[in-house]
Amino acid sequence: MDSLKPLIIPLSHAAATDEKIIGGKADKLAKLAQSGYRIPAGFCITIFAYQQFIKANRLDEKIKFELGRKSLESMRWEEIWDAALRIRSAFQAAEISSALRDQIVAAFEELGRRKTLVVRSSAPKEDSTGASFAGLHESYVGVKGETELLDAVRLVWASLWSDAALLYQRELGLDPLHSAMAVVVQELVAEDISGVAFGADPRNPAADRSIIEAVPGLCRDLVDGVLDPDRWILKRSTGEVIEMQAGKRKEDNAPRPLLSTRDVKRIYQTLHGIEQLFGWHPDIEWTGKGDRFTLLQARPITTAGKPPEDDKAYYLTLRPGEQRLKKLAKKVAEELIPQLEAEGKRLAAEDLSRLSDEQLAHAIEARRQSLEQWKKIYWDDFIPFAHGVRRLATYYNDAVHPADPYEFVGLLKGQAMLSTQRNQKIMELAQLIQTKPAFRDSLENLIAESNENWPQLSHQIEQQPQGPEFLNAFQNLLDQYLDVSYGNERLNNQPILVLKNILEIAKAGVQQQSFAAQNSNVAKLEQKLFDAVGKDKQAEAQEVLHIGRISWRLRDDDNLLLGRIESQLLRAIREGAERLRAAGRMESEIKVSQKLAGIIADALRHPGGDQVIIPAEQPAAARIFNKPTGVKPRQLIGQPAAPGLISGRVRIIRTPEDLGSFRAGEILVCDAIQPNMTHLVPLAGAIIERRGGMLIHGAIIAREMGIPCVNGIPDAANILNNGELVTVDGHLGIVTVGAPEFDLEKTA
Repeated sequence: MDSLKPLIIPLSHAAATDEKIIGGKADKLAKLAQSGYRIPAGFCITIFAYQQFIKANRLDEKIKFELGRKSLESMRWEEIWDAALRIRSAFQAAEISSALRDQIVAAFEELGRRKTLVVRSSAPKEDSTGASFAGLHESYVGVKGETELLDAVRLVWASLWSDAALLYQRELGLDPLHSAMAVVVQELVAEDISGVAFGADPRNPAADRSIIEAVPGLCRDLVDGVLDPDRWILKRSTGEVIEMQAGKRKEDNAPRPLLSTRDVKRIYQTLHGIEQLFGWHPDIEWTGKGDRFTLLQARPITTAGKPPEDDKAYYLTLRPGEQRLKKLAKKVAEELIPQLEAEGKRLAAEDLSRLSDEQLAHAIEARRQSLEQWKKIYWDDFIPFAHGVRRLATYYNDAVHPADPYEFVGLLKGQAMLSTQRNQKIMELAQLIQTKPAFRDSLENLIAESNENWPQLSHQIEQQPQGPEFLNAFQNLLDQYLDVSYGNERLNNQPILVLKNILEIAKAGVQQQSFAAQNSNVAKLEQKLFDAVGKDKQAEAQEVLHIGRISWRLRDDDNLLLGRIESQLLRAIREGAERLRAAGRMESEIKVSQKLAGIIADALRHPGGDQVIIPAEQPAAARIFNKPTGVKPRQLIGQPAAPGLISGRVRIIRTPEDLGSFRAGEILVCDAIQPNMTHLVPLAGAIIERRGGMLIHGAIIAREMGIPCVNGIPDAANILNNGELVTVDGHLGIVTVGAPEFDLEKTA
């Protein structure tokens, strides 16, 4: 072994080692031990071990490939998460060399093979005054045995490439390709009492305050929010206790304080000593009291000098912990989604025609406020709850180690989502048409001759033998599932577009999927997970699976239910615009949009006022889809969202009107497959999307239906033209423009 590049260093000998080799956490622990503070026994796996592991398994090439599809700055969070998951799976599958394994196991044996361990990240610059990666990299508590230890080390190394860590590195302008990770392995010290303490108040560092918090048991229960702590607020300058707040716990109404006056003084003195040692206000984790008082870690309180561009707190909200996910599951499923659904139904039932102009103006404003309120809830609660699916992904992969990092997606099939229910109704209507060839032909002719006149067309359909039955089911579909907004249009105001889609599905002979087959595959994956975690953790696995499924289902439903609120706002705006047009105060033809809410409401409140002037606005499609100049690229690089390889003609969906022009077998190109347009997916040969992410709606639906999908291509709808031939490679995430290579060779 090269003595200048040690792979393992005991913490008791690490104080003289460069922090760049052992990382920030190990460096501080070693210096605390050298200064006489008690820390858990352990050792550091240096960055040289990480570098050896990376090189031996050629993981640097994998990382460069995943982060080289596009610049990190231009990648959306979902794309970064996908890349991070694929990198994580590559780390899990990689082998630790026998030489390195032997050294890790030897250090473990020196600690004691029967010891339970804590395995923590220790990246260079971690826990520094300039940047804090606390919470961004992984730590594993309760690790037992050689196999679990080596698995935990791999996952700590992989956490250098987690979505949150990559986002934070981007925020600080760091180059992830030059990053490295050391690992701290320590014995788990499990005392009756643990806690945290702050040399200064993180909320107001200039105040003369220090804070101590304590909970029964492990410190993890405090950090994760499982237990409410006892809290002491002290004068930083003197150590005098200003206030003591008892934590709320189940044992009795007036629990005794967990720490004595002597214990509080000991922790205060420790904070003061660490500040003298390192020169910054410390944030510490500790366990035990009296002679068993042990420091678990110490880092600077970075909020004291936090730069304004540091958004680490936001990145941590992207992956809430277990307790917050449980609370969100209850809040979202039992409170918010039912409230959102009830609000949409209430607004839909309101007869706007019976309102006075003043009442209609109030209704428009109330609907706009409701929409804004629900959009805030969407960002505050629905988006963080989406992490339930991502937690299921990492939990499944950690337990099962599948060759396909997205195998877990199979566990999400067959969920009773609103979009699935709607698509089932659409398929039932399509099958009704399929079984009646004469009715199908008649319907096709009537649509072609309708001149987009729905009242006339619906009357003609009603005269057909199967017409009344079909129209009744079709109207129920519009009212129940298509009262949503898409591109500032209400889909239930576009019945002919929907009818064209249904007719195309019928003509293409698309069949409903077998739910029995789906359920069989889901059951196999469930059993695979339960077998991997073992009986002791089966209840835990069931809960992760339960929350993941709720998360996936409701993060789909919330889009449709929010779309109904938008639709009802548009309905009220349209009602107001029609009244103003009837009064001669507005042009006869105007594009109704949410932006007109204030203008229309204000005009309704002033009857007999001036002509209503609508500010000129360039159509969104014209702004977004301007054709770039220059040579068209031969290949477009995106994210591999659903496997498969197929060639076909492009059909770009930009506006609601485009929905009705889609034909079976075409390559669907769009901004993103939204839940209110997934009825097109069964017709598509493949999907190309601007938005990237394996867990966005289009990717999941495409994978479930076996349709190739490449997403995360920003300029796809700009570069491609309707009718253009492309080949979609969902394995590699590549779209080839023009004839496939084998066709070119054949022609040559």
